[in-house]
Order: sequence, then structure tokens, then C-alpha cells
Amino acid sequence: MGTWLFKMQTCKVGVTSQKTMKLLPTVGRKATQKVAVADHDGVVTCFGMKKGEAVPVFKSLPGQKISRLELGGALGTPQEKIFVSSGSEVRGYTKKGKQFLTFEANLTESINAMHVSGADLFVCASYIYNHYCDCKDQDYFLSGDKINDVLCLPVETVGRIVPILACQDRVLRVLQGSDLQYDVEVPGPPTVLELLNRDGGKGGEEVLYGTADGKLGLVQITKSGTITSWELDNEKKKGGVLCIDTFDIVGDGVKDILVGRDDGTVEVYGLDSSNEPTVRFENVLSESVTSIQGGCVGKEMYDEVLATTYTGWVSGLTTEPQQMVAGPGDEIKMSRETQGKVAALRAELEQLQVKVLQGREKYQQSSQSSTAVSAVPVFSINDKFTLCQDDASYSLTLEVQTAIDNLLLQSDVPIDLLDVEKNSAVVSFSECDSESNGNFLLATYRCQANTTRLELKVRSIEGQYGTLQAYVTPRLQPKTCQVRQYQIKPLSLHQRTHAIDQERPMNTLRLTGQFSFAEIHSWVVFCLPEVPEKTPAGDSITFYFQNTFLGTQLEATYCKGEANFKSDNISTISILKDVLSKEATKRKINLNTSYEVNEDSVSHTLRMIHPKLEYQLILAKKVQLIDALKELQVHEGNADFLIPEYRSILDESAQLLEEYKKQPAHLERLYGMITDLFIDKFKFKGQNVKTKVSQLLAILNNYELDSLMEFFSDA
Repeated sequence: MGTWLFKMQTCKVGVTSQKTMKLLPTVGRKATQKVAVADHDGVVTCFGMKKGEAVPVFKSLPGQKISRLELGGALGTPQEKIFVSSGSEVRGYTKKGKQFLTFEANLTESINAMHVSGADLFVCASYIYNHYCDCKDQDYFLSGDKINDVLCLPVETVGRIVPILACQDRVLRVLQGSDLQYDVEVPGPPTVLELLNRDGGKGGEEVLYGTADGKLGLVQITKSGTITSWELDNEKKKGGVLCIDTFDIVGDGVKDILVGRDDGTVEVYGLDSSNEPTVRFENVLSESVTSIQGGCVGKEMYDEVLATTYTGWVSGLTTEPQQMVAGPGDEIKMSRETQGKVAALRAELEQLQVKVLQGREKYQQSSQSSTAVSAVPVFSINDKFTLCQDDASYSLTLEVQTAIDNLLLQSDVPIDLLDVEKNSAVVSFSECDSESNGNFLLATYRCQANTTRLELKVRSIEGQYGTLQAYVTPRLQPKTCQVRQYQIKPLSLHQRTHAIDQERPMNTLRLTGQFSFAEIHSWVVFCLPEVPEKTPAGDSITFYFQNTFLGTQLEATYCKGEANFKSDNISTISILKDVLSKEATKRKINLNTSYEVNEDSVSHTLRMIHPKLEYQLILAKKVQLIDALKELQVHEGNADFLIPEYRSILDESAQLLEEYKKQPAHLERLYGMITDLFIDKFKFKGQNVKTKVSQLLAILNNYELDSLMEFFSDA
């Protein structure tokens, strides 16, 4: 395969969206491909590479932000026409830059996903899917949740139009005309779809998908249903998948899967003898990868993986061997070509430094003028606030088009900040007085130079809800700041799932009253994450959830005038009862509330907490022993005299401390859940047992599951 080299700064455009870069097919004898890329400035740039330099082919005029770029053309011919979506408009350009199409889709929202197949155009805006043929309306579909991507199986292979929608509710929706043919359940919210081998494989029915939580999968979409070929879990906790391509970069005759993630990871997967994907290559960039393509761009005979990042860098990883020549005394020297490139880069850097100094001087002079007007610099922020299933925490990712100076986090609800290995910023905490100003958290992150991406982790407490605010200040003059707000919901640790175990002992909450379907849906949106804001079609709806921390479940079924909630955790029912009653009171709606408590559910929940609590107690005990054991080891000169259990604690001390550090207040959190469970159990019986909490804590300090369950039943 040759030597991989990461070549920075092939070309720079404006801030880019997902899937806005493509390689044009080669024509005739020309062996290198042209690159088409679109940005938030509304500019479509097409360029080629010559002697390591980007040579422009054409550049369109600026306009509204471009959200997608696709290639198209008549079926059976080279797909070399460039289509872009901007707002609710689709434009088409030839490979030389001539605009031949302007089509207004007349959508109320901006297009966020697009696919082109011959004369067929498929566009999506949030919940709406539209199919046009020769710019005439054909089909329409209203999705139950937000549409992240759209794809159509190759018509020339399957003989029919089969659109597929990647929807936020962990479902791929396969359409037939304007109707839903069937759903495909996937393990995470799908963010991107791509045809395997760019043609759907042998039968044209194989589709690759990537999810927001970093999983990959391959499914076969047939007339009768779906066949899952493989699913790849995100064991190493990498970022969400933003882009996929297939290309034979290794040169073994089998196309590899190229993946770009939102944490900057670029991966090349090969398929082994059993057709399972394995990582062959990995490289990490400093920004999220919005587009990825395989092809030949820089030099004939040498293939590349081309990636576009959020701030607009188009960069390549090449298979071209990097030649090094041996000088006198076996001193390794760069080849002349590489020396030339380095010299050119140094000259360009010097010119940029001069321009920056001139710009600063000009700004200082103009700012001191009597007629000076200070303009606030505008900058883009790419942010994501998602619940991580693995550790029941929220990941907050902030990406700015320029370097971040500092970030201030403020919360009016109790939350824990967790350690993130990738985060190199220095954090400092300010004292908070929650009673006087409502602040439970004030933390400042001071970033190192050239940090454009910051990843944080927070963990909330269910039942306590409010707002987390992030104040982002970049390294710009004059100083300016943008605020981003994130809602911490009452049942913040719950995640949507496709089904629940109906055999568990369930508690039931039933609400009736003069409320509309839209009103009860808005209350459920307020309480639970991952519920679409748009009121569902039809007269009623059922959602299933799982608590990512405990594994307990929730079923929510509601319609106009009635809502039913079932959960194996009585605390979940208690939180819903309190919050929904409060929301109804705000709107002056009288609610009739009834509930059924299953006594077996309490012992069931305690058994679910037990392994987590036992593990944390053992971990805490081991961490407490580390310092004393180390002192003994120093005093005696070795640890041979210790029993095997204590020797293993010393051997694993670094990992134990690291794990304990990553989970601050984990034990206290579990104690809090057990206490809430105890109070809620008796609250539904009309008894106040807060005076017995001290006895409960004493039992927890000498924890045994049997004695705890006995206390719950006898209290």
C-alpha cells in the first residue's frame, strides 16, 4: 500500500456541513480527479492538484449556506454534474462551473439531506421527505422523527425506486412511493447512509449506515424485509460517524470502507475472510471530519483518502511512498520535491505573518480614531449535546471555526463534571451560592493555543431539571462571546429504545383531563430526551425508554385526554407525576391522577442497583487501602509479604485510581437513588418516612442486599 502521509492544508474553504465534498470521475486519459467542495459561504469550489498545489477549476459566487453536495447525471453515464442544496433551493453546475439548474422546492424549512439519481431528486427538511422527477412533484412523506440522511437504491440495478430515510429515532424508513414499506431498527440514531461499493453491492441492495454514537452497520434492503449483514459496536468510544465512502485504497481488489467521525478520526476498514470489518488504518485530525472520499487526486498511480474538516480544510492521506535520501554519514535528508514543498510553506507562512501584523496595526489605528465603530466579529459554533449510553453521562462537544480562548459553564441544576482524556484545557471552579443566585455550577475552561474543539462530559441527577449554559469566547478582537443553552430534563438519563421487557413488575401512572394531544406531547418532550418536538401523526403514540444508568424501563402511551405511563422503577413514576402535575397547573388544566404500585418492583429495582453498588463499594475500599499499602511496601522494601489480594491492589493501583477519578460521586449517586426509592415507595402510600433516612444510610454504610431489602419491607 505504500507509506501513509498526512498532508495538511491541501486547500482551505469556508466552514463546511456534512457530505459537502465529492471527487469528480476521471475523463479520458486524465488519471487524477478534480475535487468539488461547498461551504457555509454558499461557494462551490472545484479544484485539481498539480505539483502539490491546488489549481482552481471554478468558484461560484457566495450565497446562502450550502447544506449538501451530490454528484449526478443521466443513468449509465459518468456522474459529473454537481448538485448543491442551499435553503430550500437546489442548484446544478457542470464540471466546468456553468450553472444549468435552479430549482426551488418551496419547502418551509431548509433542505438538510439530498440524493440525486438520474432525473430523480430526493430532498428532506427535518420531518418532510419529497421526491421530484424532472423537477415535478412525485411523492411526499411525513416522518415520525427528524430525517438525518436520505438515499435511494440504484434504479438501474434493482429496477425500482426505493428511497431510504435515516431517522433520529434509531430507524431506517424504507419507502414505496409516498407510503412507508417497512422500518429497519438500528442500534443508534443513524446520521449517514451510503451504498456499499457506491453501487449497493451485487444486487444493489446493500446499504452502509453510521450512527451518532459511533456505530457502523451494513444492511440488505430487500422487497420483503431487511437482512442485517453486520453491526460494529463503538468499543473504543470514538466520535459519531459523519461520513462514509467505499474505495479500494489498499489495492487488493476489494473495496475498503472509509469512515470520518466527529472527533476527527479517519478510519479505513477492510473486510476479512468472513466479510467482517477490521480496522486497517486510523488517523486523528484536530477537527470533525464532515466529508470523506477515496480516489486519485495528487499524483497519478497513487490513491488518496481525502477528508474535509468542519472549518474547511481539505486534506489528503496518500499511498505515495515518501522518498528519503541518505546523505554523507548516513544522515537522512528530504528529497528535492519535499524540500521544495517545505520551502514554499515557510514562504507562505512568513507572508501570512506579515499580513497579520499589518492587519493588527490597521485595526489599532482605526479603533483609536474618533469615528471608530467597533464591529462584533461573527463566528460559527458546531455543538452537540448527547446522552452516552455506556456511562450514563452527557457529552458536550463544542467546535469553533477559530481558536477558543475560554469557555464558561453555568448550571442552575446540580451536575457532575467528568474527566475527558482528550480535553487538554485547564479547568477552574468558582464557589456557588445556589440559594441566592441559583447557580449550582460555575466552571471555566482555559484552552491552549490553537484549540478549536472542546469535549466535556457531565452527569445529571434524575428529578432535578434546569438549564446548562456554555459561554464560548474565541481568540478574536474585539472580545466577543456566544451563549449556547442545553436543557437538563427531569428524566435526563432515559434513552429511546425499540421495545421493553413486559415481564418485569410494573408501576402504572394514569392521567386524564381536558388536554389536547399536542399538549400532552409537549409535556412528554419537556420530561424526556430523544422525543421529537413535532406532534406525532395519528390519534395516539407509544414511546419506550431505558434508563442508561440503572437499566430500568419506561413505557409512555398517550392520546387526547389520557396518558398512561408504566415503569419498573417507582421513582420514575414519582418524577413524572410531580412534573406533569406542575405543567398542567401552569396551563390551568385539571388533571385526574391514578396509580398502581407493584410492591415487587421495589425489590426488583434494588436487585438492579446491587451489582453497581457492590462494585463501587469494593472500588472505594481498594482506593482507600492504596496509600497504606504503598507505605508498607516502602517500609519493608517489597510487597512479597502481603497476601495476594493486597498485592493485586498495589499492582493495579494506577488503573483503580484512574477509574475512581473518572466517576466522582458515583457512590453518593447510588445512595441517593436508593434513598429516593425508599421515600417514593412510601409517598404513594401517603406516608412520610424522611425521619428514617438516617437509619437507611447506616444500613448502606454496612451494605448487604438482604438487610437492605428487609429494611424496605419492614419500614
